[in-house]
Amino acid sequence: MDENIITTGDHSPTYFSGTFNAHYHSVHGAWTETETVFIKAGLDYLSPARSHIDILEIGFGTGLNAFATLLRCHEKLNVSFTSLEKFPLSYESACDYALKLNIDKDQQQLFERLHRSPWESFTDINACFKLRKHRIDFLEYRTEESFDLIYFDAFAPETQPELWDLPFFTYLFGLLRPGSALTTYCAKGYVKRNLRSAGFTVESLPGPPGKREMTRAIKE
Repeated sequence: MDENIITTGDHSPTYFSGTFNAHYHSVHGAWTETETVFIKAGLDYLSPARSHIDILEIGFGTGLNAFATLLRCHEKLNVSFTSLEKFPLSYESACDYALKLNIDKDQQQLFERLHRSPWESFTDINACFKLRKHRIDFLEYRTEESFDLIYFDAFAPETQPELWDLPFFTYLFGLLRPGSALTTYCAKGYVKRNLRSAGFTVESLPGPPGKREMTRAIKE
């Protein structure tokens, strides 16, 4: 088992990145953070009014956000999930991580398929969820496509400050359709100010364990 996997406060696992000297998820609860920040505040917020949602994720990481989204999909809610990641986990590390998730065999196969899917093109993971991973630096990503929801799950501003600045948020604002949203675990004051300056309407929501608040940014 990979020694870089640790058990978090809700008994779900996270990885420690030696490259960035940071954990991929909250040590207070990896699964709870994903559910609170990205599923409940993002996917569940938009899904009542939509049958199809295009998601852009900033930071594929362990694949936990994609996996939680996949589990939420059904015949009346289809998702096209585009994720960016410059430093992907190896397939072996992903399999080790899946074992620590304590999920059933069918779910484990779905999780491993997320990591086994090819880069740069869409793959149908199941009938209602398709995944496209781009191996690219976040700041180098350019597209003419538009999205309904952005999972902003980069490492913290102290680790990757350039990703939390106004220019990148302005670019992401342009990728969103009207009535769409960006969600992130970060609630720092200057991050919210940068989001507002980019054009977003910013909401402070109750955060996951270990964080008083999180942020949802709406493109009106």
